[in-house]
Amino acid sequence: MDGTLLDLYFDNHFWLEHLPQRYAEQHGITRDQAFDKMIVLFHETKGSLNWYCLDYWSEALGVDIIALKEEVKHLVQIRPFVVDFLEFLQQKNCKRILATNAHRKGLDLKLAITEIDKQLDEIYSSHDFGCPKESQQFWRALSHVQPFDPARTMLIDDNESVLNSAKTYGIGHLVSVAQPDSQKPPQPKGDFVAVECFSDLIF
Repeated sequence: MDGTLLDLYFDNHFWLEHLPQRYAEQHGITRDQAFDKMIVLFHETKGSLNWYCLDYWSEALGVDIIALKEEVKHLVQIRPFVVDFLEFLQQKNCKRILATNAHRKGLDLKLAITEIDKQLDEIYSSHDFGCPKESQQFWRALSHVQPFDPARTMLIDDNESVLNSAKTYGIGHLVSVAQPDSQKPPQPKGDFVAVECFSDLIF
């Protein structure tokens, strides 16, 4: 979802700017000291379910993550042409499934703002299954509750580790997002076909 359907700018700003600043204020330290503490935890958890778990970060940092996200929720934005693309898929009788690593609490916040769920048929969080999309266990668990033919499935994602996991599982059509954060340059070209705008997928 984040960096794919939604602009990753919100998350990057929150985790790299807003949270360190608010953590510093609440704990009486400098922003740089706060960031240095967080970056250690970021490296320790990246790719794991805790990396995406807002309850984990609230406990680990001693802050109310959701309350802090509410402070900058005005930055949550749907990427251009996403709604058009999802409507196009509906017209083609394609099932539109959101499979996300986003924690349910953060997911609920963003759905309330964007109402993107109205354009989706099903929504599954990795937290429902207890494993991130980077693992094969996630795709097996998803297939049990939402059977799908991997060879006829398309996955669009901004995370190359997730795309590699999906490739290993056998998902046949894999597309990466060239510029998940609208305020940063495009990502370096990876191993997957990259789309710059969702309008490129409407035909």
